[in-house]
This record gives sequence, structure tokens and C-alpha cells, in this order.
Amino acid sequence: MALEILRDPRLADVEWRDLCALRPLEVCYEVAIYLPWLLVSLGFAQLGFVHHGAWFVPALASSFMFFLCGLRQVHNAFHYAVGVSPRAHEWLMFILSPLMMSAMHAVQWNHLRHHRHCMDDEDVEAMSARMKGWKALLTGPQFPLRLHHAALTMARPKIRRWIYLELAAMAAVWGLAFFVFDQPWLRYHCIAMTVGQCFSAFFAVWTVHHDCDRSHYIARTLRNGFKSFVSYNMFYHVEHHLFPAVPTCHLPALSRRLDKVAPELCSKIVW
Repeated sequence: MALEILRDPRLADVEWRDLCALRPLEVCYEVAIYLPWLLVSLGFAQLGFVHHGAWFVPALASSFMFFLCGLRQVHNAFHYAVGVSPRAHEWLMFILSPLMMSAMHAVQWNHLRHHRHCMDDEDVEAMSARMKGWKALLTGPQFPLRLHHAALTMARPKIRRWIYLELAAMAAVWGLAFFVFDQPWLRYHCIAMTVGQCFSAFFAVWTVHHDCDRSHYIARTLRNGFKSFVSYNMFYHVEHHLFPAVPTCHLPALSRRLDKVAPELCSKIVW
């Protein structure tokens, strides 16, 4: 039976509502979480263009961390779990769209659909999870295209308006980078984020859903403290599917509570 784990009576014993609230300092952290990595990546890229190509190594590493932190913020925004107003969540998604080179309202539409149809044939987001890892990497460039096509085809008019606005913002940034401003670091960022989107099917989907089923073991999780720290807690994924309203920063606490009532769910490990 599809998604039977969501109807498991043991989940009723998990206290989770107290984890949804964010303190003011936590809200500030969640809103600004990607800014240091963005600035550092652009700074290293500029050094690479001006001084020595070796600076592109830390630039790419920092861009990866910016992409990870951007995913964390926008993922929380998809579920209105950043601790700001509902309208502010919409604008957080809009701002991250040109910064990460993807219309985030299109990604949100697919992501919420992914929660309702996890791993079934209607789940566009999980298309790569049903493949071998190497194939998920190779088909990565198709992934953002399919997300945008599905949302523009099936989403409500209000969502489509946000998507078109975000696509226009992305086009404007590309135009500024390649035809207006002679700033190599801006062109670097546009290219790096576009390439990153082509790998998101593997890193953001396959890693947390491969070899899972549609009923009980619907997602993977992580229990290594160091790996959770360096990945900004982004891989507590079964916890997220079971209690999507809980912000990412509180997922480690949720995992400890979940382990007490359903310990078998932590057997599907991300790494």
C-alpha cells in the first residue's frame, strides 16, 4: 500500500509540534545561511580570474556549499518553515531563483507533489531515484527541464505567474552577466549554478531515495554527527517526509524521537 508509513500508528507517539517554532536568532540564521558562502565563492572566483587559476578550486568548493545552503533555505521555504510570514516565504523563493538558476516555485510545486506521490509514476522529482546512480548523473540535465515543464503545464495560474517572473529574473541575470557587465565572477556564478542544477537529480534526490520503496522505507536518513554537520542537516530525509513542517535545524532532535518508536527507519542510510 502506497505511503503506508504515513499511517503507521507509532508516528502518533512522536512529539514534533514543539520543533516547528523557530527562535528569532534561528530565523535570522536560516534567512542568511547561504550569504557567507555566496560572497566567499564570488571572491575566490574573482581571485581566479585576476591572479591564478588555482583559486577556482576553493571557489568551486564554496559554490557547492552555497548551493547546499541555498537548497536548505528554499527547501524550508517550500514548506513555509523558515519562520517568516507566508508572503516572505514566496519572496525567499523568488530571490533564490536567479541566485541558483532555477525557478523555485516550479521546484516547490514538484516537491509538494513528491510528498503526495512519493516514488510513484506521477512523482517527477523522484525520477532519478528509480535509476542506477550513474544513470541519475547522466540524465541530470533533463531533470530541471522536466520540473519546469511539469509545473508550467499543471500548476495553478498563481504558481505559473511566479514561475514566469522567476524565469524572467534568471534571464535578466544571464543578460547582465554576458552582455552588460564585464564581470567574470558573475559569469562564473551563472555557469556554476546551471551546472549545479544538472547534478541536483543525483545529489538532492538519488542520494536520499535510491533503493527505497513506495510504502514503508520511503527515504533515507543519516546518523553520523560529523557528516550531518558538514551537510547542514540536509540528509535527515525520512524525518522530513514524515514531518515536513519541522525546520531542518530541528531534524536531529526529531530523529532521536523517531528512533525510539520506529528504529528500523534509520537502517536506510544516505552514505
